[in-house]
Amino acid sequence: MRSRLTLDRRDRLGHALFVIPAFVYILMFFGYPLAKNVWMSFVDFRTATFVTGEAPWVGLQNYREVLDLAVLPTATVNTLLITAVTVASQLVIGLALATFFTRSFPGARLLSGVIPLPWLLPLVTTAAIWQWLLRDDGPLVRLLGPLTGAGSPLADPGRALAALIGVNIWLGIPFYVIILTAALQNVPVDQLEAAGLDGAGPWRRFVHVTIPSIRPQLAVSTTLTVIYTLKVLELPLILTGGGPANATQTLGTVAYNLSFEKFEFGQGAAVGNLLMLVTLVFALLYVVQATRGEQR
Repeated sequence: MRSRLTLDRRDRLGHALFVIPAFVYILMFFGYPLAKNVWMSFVDFRTATFVTGEAPWVGLQNYREVLDLAVLPTATVNTLLITAVTVASQLVIGLALATFFTRSFPGARLLSGVIPLPWLLPLVTTAAIWQWLLRDDGPLVRLLGPLTGAGSPLADPGRALAALIGVNIWLGIPFYVIILTAALQNVPVDQLEAAGLDGAGPWRRFVHVTIPSIRPQLAVSTTLTVIYTLKVLELPLILTGGGPANATQTLGTVAYNLSFEKFEFGQGAAVGNLLMLVTLVFALLYVVQATRGEQR
């Protein structure tokens, strides 16, 4: 009995030794910055604080000042609009391409290897490339300018947000293609054949057999994309800088501008916390969907 208890304890100790480093890592690089950001949102944290260490407690003042910002409604609407249009478009296009790649055709392997490249490139690099392509003397503007009679969309308040959303959609499509292609390969063939024998056409088989079979993957990938897109920062920051005329401001760029341009670190942290609360809702949805997927 003693030897068995000793073996059980050794097993638990071995498991703990594997878990503790990961726990310490999460605590240091995620837990501490998160707690620090929450604390900063309740104090008057400025550049002088780095020298003096003094940050007077101001309570909810940072949040009140943030909510009074004239740019906040525009940034909130832009963030929600970018997220909704981007996720819906990526889902539809990604599912269509994933369905296409489940078929055998010449060059399928080559194309399936090229598709992930936009997603694998560093986001800053991709944003810089698109900024070069879409500026006034960029290749795309010089090519399409004579046809459209318009200049760079990045300089037009009416078209800058649409250009930003278009680039964001392009960036995320490979993620859906990779996830959904793998999911479609696991759709039960016998159910598709049975539905075909019952007289169901391709569209009905797709809607009533394929979609239900990949619903867990659809839910999890969509939730992850929503969380990722809500925090969009690099694209608007590099493509337009939040302009022109605040047309492409997001909650991420507002937090960045407050913290690193105006050096109002407390207000920047407050915006970050508001965005974190919205993201937390979708993170909880992800956990629920992942748990359901494991149970199924």
